[in-house]
Amino acid sequence: MPESPSPENRRWLKPFLKPFKGVFREVVAMSFFVNILALAIPVFSLQVYDRVVGSGGISTLQGLFVGMILVLIFDFILRQSRARILQTVALRVDVELGRRLFRKLMRLPLQTLESRTSAHWSALFRDVDVVRNTLSGASALLLADLPFAILFLVLIFVIAAPVAWVLLIMLPVFMLVAWRSSSVMSQASGEERQTSQSRDALVAEMISGRTTIKALALDRSMEPVWEEKHAENIENAIHRGTQTDAFSNIGSSLSLATSLLLTTVGALAIIDQNLTMGALIATNMLSGKIIGPLNQLVGMWRTYSNFLQATERLGEIFASDADRAVSEVKLKKPKGKLTIENVVFSYSEDLAPVICDISLEINPGGIHAMVGRNGCGKTTLLKIIQGLYTPQKGRVLMDGADMAQFTRSELADWLGYVPQESVLFTGTVRDNIASRMPTASDEEIIKAATEAGVHHFIIDLPDGYATDIGEAGSRLSGGQRQRIAVARALVGSPPVVLLDEPSSSLDRHAEHELKDTLVEIAKTRTVIIVSHSPTLLSACDFLYALDRGRLALAGPSSEVLPRLFGGKAAKKGKGAGDAKKGGATLAAKPTATAKPVPNKAPNQATPVPAGVVAKAGPAVTKPVAAKPAGATLASLMAPPAQKAASTPKPEPQKVETTPAPAPVQAPVKAKISAPRMQAAAVARPAGAAPQQATVLRRPQPRSVTKAKLAAVLRAPKSGSKAIPKVTTRATPQKVQAKTFVKPSATPTLRQVKPTVTLSPPRKDTSIRSGQSLSRPALKVGASIRLRNNAE
Repeated sequence: MPESPSPENRRWLKPFLKPFKGVFREVVAMSFFVNILALAIPVFSLQVYDRVVGSGGISTLQGLFVGMILVLIFDFILRQSRARILQTVALRVDVELGRRLFRKLMRLPLQTLESRTSAHWSALFRDVDVVRNTLSGASALLLADLPFAILFLVLIFVIAAPVAWVLLIMLPVFMLVAWRSSSVMSQASGEERQTSQSRDALVAEMISGRTTIKALALDRSMEPVWEEKHAENIENAIHRGTQTDAFSNIGSSLSLATSLLLTTVGALAIIDQNLTMGALIATNMLSGKIIGPLNQLVGMWRTYSNFLQATERLGEIFASDADRAVSEVKLKKPKGKLTIENVVFSYSEDLAPVICDISLEINPGGIHAMVGRNGCGKTTLLKIIQGLYTPQKGRVLMDGADMAQFTRSELADWLGYVPQESVLFTGTVRDNIASRMPTASDEEIIKAATEAGVHHFIIDLPDGYATDIGEAGSRLSGGQRQRIAVARALVGSPPVVLLDEPSSSLDRHAEHELKDTLVEIAKTRTVIIVSHSPTLLSACDFLYALDRGRLALAGPSSEVLPRLFGGKAAKKGKGAGDAKKGGATLAAKPTATAKPVPNKAPNQATPVPAGVVAKAGPAVTKPVAAKPAGATLASLMAPPAQKAASTPKPEPQKVETTPAPAPVQAPVKAKISAPRMQAAAVARPAGAAPQQATVLRRPQPRSVTKAKLAAVLRAPKSGSKAIPKVTTRATPQKVQAKTFVKPSATPTLRQVKPTVTLSPPRKDTSIRSGQSLSRPALKVGASIRLRNNAE
């Protein structure tokens, strides 16, 4: 059941409507004259029936008729002017209230925005429409005309006192029905709105996840959910409609009953010669001016109920706490030193803290990485540094100044931010890069794009920086959107750059480019990343390991990485084989209460107890180039029960040998490009007999060497219906990869990439019509059957 509207949340309406006071006065004045002219019709009827009909005064009738024509003309002009004024009011209300709501939403804290669904926030703009239509539509005119019902009632007492008591009896009945309608319709409208928002939220989720729904065919599971929510909304809409129709029909029945009573009582008064025929007809017309607005009030109470609920919801938003609008102190462009003091944060009072008493000091420059298991608080801590979340305890300082003293726009100028999900907006590439700083010049935009490594692909787009990227960047790949988000964060050269999983959508080549980019910008700025990528971690200067919301380990990456990986860190220039010796398991569970290791080295990193400030130390402009090869970050983030698990051994490979064609006088170096295939050749002394070269291969699929072989797949010509086949001429036999050794000082064992797959002959091989494949002709007598790509 929806909460009843609170008058406290509607206090904003009076100050908001104060500038429109003069306009509403004009509307009331015009309504006064319109209602005065409305008296002309009853008076005309009274005079015609009492004087013209009885005496046959044609000249009197002509004068009355001309007067009524003038009255109708003036009435039209007044009504049209009043409607035009109300349209102006509607436009001003829409502009002013819409702007005020938008600015308020932009200033609300992120935590407040995340506490409601997207359907709730979008419904607020429909509330603006409700307020606009109520203040400028028929409901506003009804409120302007309703006070004149008293004037009409007084006039009825003057010309037909014997029937006036009928209206005195029926008016309280109309008011009772209107009051009952208000309470019932308010509840019904609130329930319908709630189910409508729930349905709209589901629709929004389905639209945002349309790719997943189509790929996994989730329509079968989503349809029952949609039907349930849609049925609830329809049920509440029918209930509300039933109540509306009931009260509207009650009002119509009361109007007919009032007219019936007036006619009956008036006829009796005429018989008793206490009332004239003209007075009775005029009374019926005037009673319509009284009963009509009351009947409309019953039927339109839903409009007023929606208006009250809309103003209450808007008032709730306007009364919410917003981000700081004016800075308390003035600070020049900071150098980028960040200090976190005893920060505690929880998403709600009934939930456990996500960040538990973390203290940290990050000096300017260098790359600082936060690592830890999923859900340990890395992203939350990054948002606290950005100022998006306000901690319940503690504070964040920049160059010694509390960041809570600065406005959101100032923090955005100093802190570049790339969220986990790279969100772009409808528009061009330039618009999205410059959205963080609309006044940025073309040179600044190109500089940021170049630093982010996206300038080369932007200029290859059809319109370059003016290319329209579609809704939410739908015309770009995930990696391209992520790199543009990085460029957006670098516009204006902020002293601190925060990146949350910046390589999640990048391939290996792009990830290495991003690493080079971060290394370059870290020479002049402070870079803080949250990442699970060993490539990016290898370039970091300082590492901070979080565990269950606490800082478990902090220090230079060269000292922290060995602790995390349970072995010695890979030294600069060492290969992957040397790095594998360190293992991939944690040496100890990273907890905030871990004790320092006894007899440790002077500079060895130790776990950080809660409340102790972890200092990053001096900035390092040249990060460690090598990474602890052989150890993946997945093992670093594994649960404690899995840390000691050894790496599973690879499955045994099928070994096939073939004799070498010529003696080899030097060690043979294996060189095989097929995945997970290894080759080894044992060195022999000079003059020794040729040995067999061992080739490790997977049983399936089989591959053939490049020894005087070339594969050919000739596509059918356009319009050809025949399916080309390659038939066998001999019994299929097992083809082995041979090793060809060049007579050189350092012969190598070679194996080409598998381009032709050998298999026993099948009944048929289908190739799609129109497939264009061209390879050299097959010149071999062996029995070979070409497989389709689909196999």
